[in-house]
Amino acid sequence: MTTTQDAATTTEQAPRDFPPGFVWGAATAAYQIEGATDEDGRVLSIWDTFARTPGRVHNGDTGDLAADHYHRYVEDVANMAELGLKAYRFSVAWPRVGTPAAPNRTGLDFYSRLVDELLAHGIAPTLTLYHWDLPQSLEDAGGWPARDTAYRFAEYAGLVASVLGDRVGMWTTLNEPWCSAFLGYSSGVHAPGRTEQAASLAASHHLMLAHGLATQVLRDALPPSAELSITLNLASIRAASDSAADLNAARRVDALANRIHLDPIRRGTYPADLIQDTAAITDWSFVRDGDLAITSTPIDVLGVNYYTPTLVSAWDGVSPKITADGHGESEASPWPGCEMVQFLPQPGPRTAMNWSIDATGLHDLLLRVHRDYDGLPMLVTENGAAFDDYVDPTGVVHDDLRIGYLQQHLAAVARAIDDGARVRGYYLWSLLDNFEWAYGYSKRFGIVHVDFGTQRRVWKDSARWYQQVIAGNSLTA
Repeated sequence: MTTTQDAATTTEQAPRDFPPGFVWGAATAAYQIEGATDEDGRVLSIWDTFARTPGRVHNGDTGDLAADHYHRYVEDVANMAELGLKAYRFSVAWPRVGTPAAPNRTGLDFYSRLVDELLAHGIAPTLTLYHWDLPQSLEDAGGWPARDTAYRFAEYAGLVASVLGDRVGMWTTLNEPWCSAFLGYSSGVHAPGRTEQAASLAASHHLMLAHGLATQVLRDALPPSAELSITLNLASIRAASDSAADLNAARRVDALANRIHLDPIRRGTYPADLIQDTAAITDWSFVRDGDLAITSTPIDVLGVNYYTPTLVSAWDGVSPKITADGHGESEASPWPGCEMVQFLPQPGPRTAMNWSIDATGLHDLLLRVHRDYDGLPMLVTENGAAFDDYVDPTGVVHDDLRIGYLQQHLAAVARAIDDGARVRGYYLWSLLDNFEWAYGYSKRFGIVHVDFGTQRRVWKDSARWYQQVIAGNSLTA
């Protein structure tokens, strides 16, 4: 954690080459791009239910069509190959592939074809097992607050490994379990839309248990060369001042945003201060003997997602509370145990998501993880920005603001590598404009523009810029 006084505010501009073998990729998620939600045996997910509920998603949008990647994956992989991507991070839709007792061979075949298409173009598949699309039947049985969901996830991991394990070398168990637990079960701004703080903490633990159980299953099922990972949306937290109250606010947020997952994964413990901070909400009895030995099953690499830093201060309990935390206004909080904390807007340029643009947070975060968690190898598995870009009358998408954002953040990654962080690759978010969760189709993160009416793909200027960076393995390309 740093204060705003410590954080550099200048743009990082030092051009440089990246290490040999640095992995250049792009990332997507199944519900955000695939569409075909009612085809070929796919069953209902919590995001289908959530998005189809009036008032949940901007403009009533759903992921029913999205970018129609399910039918257009060959075209999309061709675009990846032209970009020069070395790897593609995608997620498997649990509702599309079924269970070991009742596998959906048609859904599994789709991912098999996708993997084969990637490999035919020299693109390494990076597979994420869970990017938030829990089968609705499991939510009906209790969802992530129910312990049994962790065991069902491990079974699902084994099913996917049995089909794709011979061709996929990088496996990620979960994407951003913080969002699944706290946006889904505490604030309710994500599926399944529940607002139960105690349940959100139980969900967080059961997600960690699911990760550990699945990691054990994958170790047994996959070749020794396979690498296992989890992706966390870690926060670069800054206290508004060096006052004791503001530093304590930053400590509370750090416990819930970062250490709640890093510590059980890497140390086999939960932070004592986190348990104390949330004692009025839960007694943590959902953590059973032996669980933390499972959650700390060794992984090979950590995925880190980063978009913007987090600035916090103490709240006096009287004045109007500031909730500019990047997750939208909500009567319910995604921050159990942080009731006396407020999240402050930072000065400077912002994206269309109203997120501040500050690449120093990425550098600081990568160095913090390297320092505090034994030099664990890392991948930047998501980084990017939404802007209000559009196809102009000449058929071109000029998105200089996105290029500037990416330039700054890649420079921050390069500086972190120089400073000792073991960062092995970078996956830009996102390849395609997509269904952006509660924002629907109103926010565009892609470097490839998608006309959601016609499904026509158009490269933005940022795609051509990224193509040059990849070709030269350098920001000077």
